Amino acid sequence: MSILNKFSLTNKIALVTGASYGIGFEIAKSLYSAGAKIVFNDVISENLQKGLDAYKAAGIDAHGYLFDITDDMAVEKAIKQIEKDHGIIDILVNNAGIIQRKPMLETTAEDYRKIIDIDLTGQFIMAKAVLPSMIKKGSGKIINICSMMSELGRETVVGYASAKGGLKMLTKNICSEFGHANIQCNGIGPGYIATPQTAPLREKQADGSRHPFDQFIIAKTPAGRWGTTDDLAGAAVFLASEASNFVNGHILYVDGGILAYIGKQP
Repeated sequence: MSILNKFSLTNKIALVTGASYGIGFEIAKSLYSAGAKIVFNDVISENLQKGLDAYKAAGIDAHGYLFDITDDMAVEKAIKQIEKDHGIIDILVNNAGIIQRKPMLETTAEDYRKIIDIDLTGQFIMAKAVLPSMIKKGSGKIINICSMMSELGRETVVGYASAKGGLKMLTKNICSEFGHANIQCNGIGPGYIATPQTAPLREKQADGSRHPFDQFIIAKTPAGRWGTTDDLAGAAVFLASEASNFVNGHILYVDGGILAYIGKQP
């Protein structure tokens, strides 16, 4: 068998949460290109429809479901419906999440709990919902979208960093508990990715110079550039495919080397 066949996702069903747009949408597209059937969710009906329209425009027959990943009863109901409509989920990509940029002393307990609930508890609820059928089938892939903040702290993102650090350990724990069932749980940790949301941080200044944050990222990244959504595609397909069957509990950082680099001496 060709090694390339190990990367095929033909006849696999992939559920990507929060994939109406952004990184989740691009990951879903990469899984589709490898042969997977795409299922996604959103918590906002308007965004769900926009996602369906975007997939259709890209030539992808995706299937959208409206539910909240933090509502365990709603998730359980949705997973049962997805399994009824399409079959057992082979690949779960826990992508849905939020970020709030606010100094810690201005962050309320309510703010903090909301971020933890969406960025960590929701991932637990989703994994718990798909695991029984994966165990019964004898195989499964869970990919958690972690972050460099799974390893590093940074001012103004206390809730996000706490959640992403916890998600790294949830990944390792799922590996520890379900590896014997031929279920692999790994994470992808994106670096700074060029998206429409980060475009203002990359705009040239009036004098032609780089935006200060753009300068900071370029100086800290050995690759000397921002990542693209295409840079995440290979990692996603690898971790979703048979090629990664003996890779478990691992966080694959797609960051251009930023976590390996202390930075240039001033």
